[in-house]
Amino acid sequence: MQLSPRGAIVIVALVSLGWVSPAAAEGTTTTRVKTEVSAYQDTVAVSVLTPAASATVESPTAGWNATGHYLVDVVSAASPDIVSTASPRWTEVRQAGGISAGYKPGSFGVQGSGNVSYTNDYLSLTGGARLLLDADEKHLTLFAGYYFGHDVIGRTDTPFSVFSRTLDTHSINVGFTRIINKSTLVGVSADVILERGDQSKPYRYVPIFAPGVAATIARGASPDVISSSRIAARPLEQLPLARERYALTGRILNHGSVGTLRVEERLYADTWGLFGSTTDARFYFDVGRRLEIGPHARFHAQNAVSFWQRAYSANGAGDIPALRTGDRELGALLTAGGGLGLRWQIGPASDPQSLALTFGADGYYTSFADAIYVTDRLTVFSALGLEATF
Repeated sequence: MQLSPRGAIVIVALVSLGWVSPAAAEGTTTTRVKTEVSAYQDTVAVSVLTPAASATVESPTAGWNATGHYLVDVVSAASPDIVSTASPRWTEVRQAGGISAGYKPGSFGVQGSGNVSYTNDYLSLTGGARLLLDADEKHLTLFAGYYFGHDVIGRTDTPFSVFSRTLDTHSINVGFTRIINKSTLVGVSADVILERGDQSKPYRYVPIFAPGVAATIARGASPDVISSSRIAARPLEQLPLARERYALTGRILNHGSVGTLRVEERLYADTWGLFGSTTDARFYFDVGRRLEIGPHARFHAQNAVSFWQRAYSANGAGDIPALRTGDRELGALLTAGGGLGLRWQIGPASDPQSLALTFGADGYYTSFADAIYVTDRLTVFSALGLEATF
């Protein structure tokens, strides 16, 4: 397979980002194995430890690839939402894995994948495929895909046959990538996601207040204030049974003499009345022959869903609002932050990139504009990985 000069330059950029292995760029069959341990901690007492492993076999000349991955999430939480319902800190383990494979011997190809995620109270199955078509001497790639997801939502230590809800998701994705010049690649994609089912949290109780009291509940009101002010009724969260999500994403990759810049902008809207914007930027540059460093910045802003209220009101148990939520991620919020990633090639002198250590650390600040219990949150995420290419 002969690459055009423009294609060769973009491959160099992809290698520098770790999207394509160096051996793969040369057109040989390669195997890439990666292990990683990541950790998440925030100021609302949620922590997650995630060991993960993946393996990829690919042959660009023959046009095929296959990948498998597996991870375990160990989640521990004691956020104010939990404390306010007199529940102790809880810990759960989530296992997730999947496979994907693709074949693209020429201008037309297909990439398919399947994934499964399981905890004691949640099962998620997802599968689908994407079609790819090269045009304009491989300077333009068009793609279109469809994925179906089926989730079963339950309760801890309760068989799904005794209690469960289902959520079905249909995802349609279309877009293109375009080589603009010898150093610049752009991409645009659009997503339509149709959700059908009850995705309300079976553990989340929503406090209800008398009409005259609801207006006095301040942003960030403590669990003690909420407990002493609410009425006796303690209804569970209830979300709409249908949701349509829409997203438009633009990406640009520029490989210059100093380094490689990748910028992504995502605009989001859905039929629950939520609108959001996410901007993400990364810049990678070499420090010597073996070390690559890249700062990262991210900013996200959104409004609240249409049925959001800081404090829901009712005259009694028979007057509870039909739609209600205590999920602050559905309220108005701003998130800003970033961090640093690095890739240290520790392979032999003849092929330094055959073995690499990767590390990344990010910190984020989130301000919740209209939520009880929590007004803001600090989050730290870090990941340490080892990658080998054969």
